[in-house]
Amino acid sequence: MIKKIFLSLILLIFTRLYSQIEIVGAGASFPYPLYSKMFDEYYKTNGVKINYQSIGSGGGIKQLQAKTVDFAGSDAILSDEQLKTFDDNILHIPICLGAVAITYNVDIKDLKFTPDIITDIFLGKITKWNDERIKKINPDKNLPDLSITVVRRSDGSGTTFVFTDYLSKVSNEWKEKVGSGTSVNWPVGIGGKGNEGVAGLIKQTPGAIGYVELIYALQNNLPVGIVQNKSGNFIKPSVETITEASDVKLPEDMRITITNTENKNGYPISAFTYILVYENLKKANEKMDYEKAKTLANLLWWMVHEGQTYTKPLHYAPLGKQATKNAEKLLKKLHFDGKILLK
Repeated sequence: MIKKIFLSLILLIFTRLYSQIEIVGAGASFPYPLYSKMFDEYYKTNGVKINYQSIGSGGGIKQLQAKTVDFAGSDAILSDEQLKTFDDNILHIPICLGAVAITYNVDIKDLKFTPDIITDIFLGKITKWNDERIKKINPDKNLPDLSITVVRRSDGSGTTFVFTDYLSKVSNEWKEKVGSGTSVNWPVGIGGKGNEGVAGLIKQTPGAIGYVELIYALQNNLPVGIVQNKSGNFIKPSVETITEASDVKLPEDMRITITNTENKNGYPISAFTYILVYENLKKANEKMDYEKAKTLANLLWWMVHEGQTYTKPLHYAPLGKQATKNAEKLLKKLHFDGKILLK
């Protein structure tokens, strides 16, 4: 009896200790549906509150630089130049993989798109849905005489980084005229904030086309394009084809883009999404102490292990064996002013 009371007291003290800790993050809307589920489940089982704001990768990176958050969500990897702007090393912890889907508001399912057609739509060169080039690869579809309205992101976005990274790989013209990044000077189109905003604009605009993380198209009952990959195969985004796209050699620091994959069965606009954190978490912000740093490290370890259970139901692909091993090595580097946080 005394032993049970003692254990109950220990559990109560532990719960109260961690319930006082709130982890704050901001960034990518790309993984937001998954993060919402993960953080809710983690709170239920561990009593740790995680406040994550879906403001876009660019916003998350800025807040990490400003030291107003404990971590940032990003689909964009930081460049060498960006890394130099931080006063400590920043780790890229892969959490899962997702697909940037080409989605549209035309009542035709499973339209096929080639890289050159996608590029020319977003360059403003193809302006009608019944354009001869679209008709040629979709001979069985009754394409309407309807103007195309391009919808793209208005905020700094990792989804934009992934999409423009893809376009820069498949089109020299795009690379020279527009380039890649979390924000670019779009030749045409109207802007929406977040994946939510882009999906919403597409849904309410007949003839619209845009790019969003796959789950946002599915949640809004929008059709998803089938995209020709580097091997010439037309691939629909799915957990399986995203996983295939990631079957490539991965660097230990996990700073890699897997767009335009060499894998013949891979969806060509796939990407890892990351949590960005200071290697020395003491440098994160003034509110960070050892207990909070330890709590954050444990949360991230859970996300790349037990948390992977929640990926597939939300149409994200879980980390593969190599990505998980690399994530573990990175997480074991986390420390609080020299005190290692994960053994």
